[in-house]
Amino acid sequence: MNLLITVVAFAIALGVLIVIHELGHYIVARFCGVKVLRFSVGFGKPVYSRPVGADRTEWVIAAIPLGGYVKMLDEREGRVAPEELGRAFNRQSVWRRFVIVLAGPAANFLLAVLLYWFLFLYGVQGMRPVLGPVPPETHAAAAAFRTGETIVKVGDEPVQTWQEVRWALLKQAVARASVNIEVRGRGGEIDWRRLDLSVLSPEDLDSDFLRKLGLLSYQPTVKAVVGRVVAASPAARAGLREGDEIIEVNGLPVARWEDLVKEVRALGARPANLLVSRDGARVAVQVIPDMVVESGTRVGKIGIAPRIDRAELQRLLVQVRYPPDRALLKALGKTWETSVFSLQMLWKMIVGEVSWRNVSGPITIADYAGQSAQMGLAAYVGFLALISISLGVLNLLPIPLLDGGHLMYYMAEIIRGRPPSERAMEIGQQVGIALLITLMAFALYNDINRLISG
Repeated sequence: MNLLITVVAFAIALGVLIVIHELGHYIVARFCGVKVLRFSVGFGKPVYSRPVGADRTEWVIAAIPLGGYVKMLDEREGRVAPEELGRAFNRQSVWRRFVIVLAGPAANFLLAVLLYWFLFLYGVQGMRPVLGPVPPETHAAAAAFRTGETIVKVGDEPVQTWQEVRWALLKQAVARASVNIEVRGRGGEIDWRRLDLSVLSPEDLDSDFLRKLGLLSYQPTVKAVVGRVVAASPAARAGLREGDEIIEVNGLPVARWEDLVKEVRALGARPANLLVSRDGARVAVQVIPDMVVESGTRVGKIGIAPRIDRAELQRLLVQVRYPPDRALLKALGKTWETSVFSLQMLWKMIVGEVSWRNVSGPITIADYAGQSAQMGLAAYVGFLALISISLGVLNLLPIPLLDGGHLMYYMAEIIRGRPPSERAMEIGQQVGIALLITLMAFALYNDINRLISG
């Protein structure tokens, strides 16, 4: 079932992003008077094809869905009738060609703005940034953070959820900066903490860097009471039921859910002999955990979830939403800062300050699509917005074969007064192919490595 959700969520995301990108090229090309011969979602052999409109533009769904293209009338790709020469792409002014090519990435950024606008209007739920226990000898402890404090502001940026705290600190961490953090104590008093983020290494940014700093979210005490049993799991096969309170694991007393998780994970595939309190009686249950790989470590899991105190949980949750005008400003700001941050990360990778393990390929993106879809509408919409920005930024890179490469040629034409030579463009294409193959190899390697290491 999870695999089906992942495939469907990835297919929808891919389809939406490709169609929006190519629609940008198509609409502006038509507006500039250029004849469009084909609008294709995917590459290779057409699976579905239909001519539409006075120009009989061929709308196609092709066999390989990893991309798409808009084919325009162009003398460089075939004979053009004399009466249609004015509608050929290559006959347009350099500024018109520039705008037509730019329209694809621009459509992705516009989509991201609209999606974020919807999110900020609809409301985004998150956990309040309340600090849990601050581990000793961490950077948070050195900065005098205390359990129960709520993070209110990172630098000059107000924050309301842990997601916003993570994003704000990640931007500062990539810049290797020290940052002032405003906190509110349990009694409502306001104070400031100074946190040095230059201590984080590129490898730290690959993982949970907040934990590395010692900034842990507050977790209410959860008893070892079963709230849900996953169907066909080891727990279900052993006969565990909703409402069972687990008292012991292999003779060791269990007071909290975390204690239970710790013991079961450590067992791996060895039997877990549980002492369970059920309807006032004590029952012995033996469970054989499944072995799974998490972050390169083999651990045991039995397929149960805890019973949560809903009232306590609601006190820790916050719904972030804005009125339409402010939501639009927030959406524009979010799209802009995410785009700039993506370029900063790319530059940091090139100079070796951030690991290339941050590059993701289609397998990881599909996995994120499935996870976000299962988390709900808001998470999936946020995922779409982020990937749309990534696609826009990627296509603006000055790499031949991408939109950014064509824009680079047009800028050279504007400056020099004539287009680059055929030889220069041929060399550029070869360099572009090599760069794209290298980037794809990195992405696929990282995907496979994540699958193997968990």
